[in-house]
Amino acid sequence: MASSIRPSRYDVLFEPVRIGPKLAKNRFYQVPHCNGGGYRDPSAVAEMRRTKAEGGWGVIFTEQTEIHQSSEITPFIEQRLWDDREIPALARMAEAMKSHGALAGIQLAYSGINGPNLYSREVPLAVTGGPILTFTADPVQARTIDRDDIRNIRRWFRAAIRRAKTAGFDLVCLYGAHGFGIFQHFLSRVTNQRSDEYGGSLENRSRFVREVIAEAREEMGGEMAITLRLSLHEAGALGFSNAEVRDFIALNRDLPDLWDLAHGTWENCSGTSRFAPEAAQEDLVRGIKDLTSKPVVGVGRFTSADAMVRQVREGILDFIGAARPSIADPFLPKKIEEGRLEDIRECIGCNICVSGDMTGAISRCTQNTAFMEEWRKGWHPEHPRAKGPSESILIVGAGPTGLEAALQLGKRGYRVALAEATTTLGGRVARERGLPGLSAWGRVADYRTGQIAPLPNVETYLDSCMTADDVLEMGFEHVAIATGATWRRDAVARLHLVPIPTEPGMPLFTPDDLMAGDGPIDGRVMLYDDDHFYMGSVIAEALVARGCQVDFVTPATKIAEWTENTLEQAVIMRRLLSLGVNVVPSKAPEAIGAGEVRLGCTWTGAQTTIAADAVVMVASRTPNDALYHELRARDWQGAGILSLKLIGDAAAPGPIAWATYAGRRYAEELDAPDIGDALSFRRELAGLLP
Repeated sequence: MASSIRPSRYDVLFEPVRIGPKLAKNRFYQVPHCNGGGYRDPSAVAEMRRTKAEGGWGVIFTEQTEIHQSSEITPFIEQRLWDDREIPALARMAEAMKSHGALAGIQLAYSGINGPNLYSREVPLAVTGGPILTFTADPVQARTIDRDDIRNIRRWFRAAIRRAKTAGFDLVCLYGAHGFGIFQHFLSRVTNQRSDEYGGSLENRSRFVREVIAEAREEMGGEMAITLRLSLHEAGALGFSNAEVRDFIALNRDLPDLWDLAHGTWENCSGTSRFAPEAAQEDLVRGIKDLTSKPVVGVGRFTSADAMVRQVREGILDFIGAARPSIADPFLPKKIEEGRLEDIRECIGCNICVSGDMTGAISRCTQNTAFMEEWRKGWHPEHPRAKGPSESILIVGAGPTGLEAALQLGKRGYRVALAEATTTLGGRVARERGLPGLSAWGRVADYRTGQIAPLPNVETYLDSCMTADDVLEMGFEHVAIATGATWRRDAVARLHLVPIPTEPGMPLFTPDDLMAGDGPIDGRVMLYDDDHFYMGSVIAEALVARGCQVDFVTPATKIAEWTENTLEQAVIMRRLLSLGVNVVPSKAPEAIGAGEVRLGCTWTGAQTTIAADAVVMVASRTPNDALYHELRARDWQGAGILSLKLIGDAAAPGPIAWATYAGRRYAEELDAPDIGDALSFRRELAGLLP
């Protein structure tokens, strides 16, 4: 929080760099990223990007922007630039991006074989026709484009560039990465099986992008820069491999004004911290700068200023590309510039931000509780609203909810006491960070405890198990109960709504037991997962590391099915299979006996039996709300308490991002006017046409 002098080794990050006719003020480059807002929430998206401009980014891009109704990716909510009516919303965004001196960029996309057109109902058009390649396996096929279609698509790109210019953008990015954009579809032999002048040789497959860029330059008239986003590597014998990417760049060394390079699939490019370290794409991008005179940007979940400097000093990158780190801390560049590295809110690589796009919802961030709430709620990532008339708050529980609430209330100026029953701050993240692959998640606690420490108005009390009498006697005006939740051990979750018959002699454990150091250390273990997020697979890894033989039983058709939304499901499946875990989908325990578990098929009800020396339940969690309900039953108002609130997992268990959000919301809404039944956020409604 205290300002300090920036070490000179970071000066290189603040050098201006030219991109065609434009000059970026520094090397911090927010690459295009989705956010769940798109065309539905234009003001929310614009204010989110404006906040990044305030935070010091030199280049800021929109997300994928669909250029024409013949190629759209419903149910995903991205931006659209189908006609001139889209220009005002995008102009507002461009203005917001440029408000603090950043260059404003727009990513233009034509999805081709990836666009099912479920909304527009247009026949999908692809370089080579075939089934639509999407996350949702839509039962739709695209037809192969002919020369007239190619001319039309080029014309649509030109019209989109004209509109982008009118809206005030400085840069245009042509999207050809992650397997999603038509430029990659032309370049890759996987999706280009043409025999005309657009297929076959690399030079022929490059023809379309060369034509579009030539026409774009005519349309831009020297007033805008053009960037090309490419996958660094596409797997498979016919894939647009890293070697062929290098051949393409060498063949077209000065084609765009900047090369924007990202690993093959979105899953590979945005790997979670559990499976991909910082700078994971370095080997794929190293040496590409030698093939071109144009600047190169790459990504790698960069959170360390020293790692960023090394990328530039070693000639790997010209710009430090970031999506997720720019979400976790929009002020990352400014904090480095001011030498405040201890204040950086580092991305934990959990990909909960991605899940917002994947579910058609609004995105959120575990670390940055203000993400996508900048306009909707008026929240700022660095500055909570001013203090109200109250003075003192007691928060019971120092997990992610309690820590976030204490930090934000402390910054608002309240006197805060944070009471934690254990000897460690962090609650669930203090425990989960010790599980396989989740060490980065400890940043949730580390950042908040580090920020709270210098606040003189926030006091933390460890080893303080509060009773109702303690709370009533302390004299605080407001009390928040953030005591978390506990994993159930009776299989009650989504499938079983009541406990199943269980033999008392069977050793039965939960994730809480394993995180506390208890649980089986060998033998055959049946793990039951009706949670479907990350915990079941992480616990399975931990059990294998202990020497256990694991049968992973789930009523779903695949393990960890919700991690499709965080781009992890396939890699989790590969990891567990490689560890020798026996995956048993579409089954659930019906009864737990002595040395065995009776399973039922979730489709037919057919019964089978599986041997087990122990059982681990990853089902649902029970809120630890006993203190709250005891206080509610007492005369808490007579004790001078103005408000008593149950927050976070203690109210309704959810992912860690839900917990930190709950803490921020409590802090922001304290002393706020009662809004009754009104919405707690702003939204925009579509206008009616005649």
